[in-house]
Amino acid sequence: MAEVLLFHHALGLTYGVQDLAQRLRDAGHVVHVPDLFEGHTFGTLDDGVAYAQELGFDTLLERARGTADALGPALVYAGVSLGVVAAQALAQNRAGAKGAVLLEACVPVSEFGAAWPDAVPVQVHGMDADPFFAGEGDVDAARELVDATPDAELFLYPGDQHLFTDSSRPTYDAQAATLVVERTIRFLDGIR
Repeated sequence: MAEVLLFHHALGLTYGVQDLAQRLRDAGHVVHVPDLFEGHTFGTLDDGVAYAQELGFDTLLERARGTADALGPALVYAGVSLGVVAAQALAQNRAGAKGAVLLEACVPVSEFGAAWPDAVPVQVHGMDADPFFAGEGDVDAARELVDATPDAELFLYPGDQHLFTDSSRPTYDAQAATLVVERTIRFLDGIR
């Protein structure tokens, strides 16, 4: 059983993110899903990103760190899209990280001022034609991470949807999301 800290995307803590967390719980893992937006949800990525910028990414990272500090060090950090920023920063820089699952985004490792820790396994999942993941360089950052990290995997799914793992969105792809969940559960089952 792994203990997971899952961070939501720019639309906020949607029922689709909660559903994703529940699917991991149903497989026997403990999953915490903090609401970094404190109850705010948005209908468009532009609105959600604008709100995140208004709050400030430092504030969001501070909230994420505060949640992690309350839980202890032995966590797997996971994030969906914007939530990957917090998950990746914590996995790279917080002692005791057990792993990371980066969904629909990947930030260049150099953004967080440290190399990826060799002892922290990582999975990255994204669609091969997603205009954000494939079109804005995330897939390139993911390939670099996988090339430089002993225990890293990149999974690409056919399609051009962003937030395809969120069952509350019209962009949801049930077949791809099921594969993401299966692969994530297998990854979490291997965490020691």
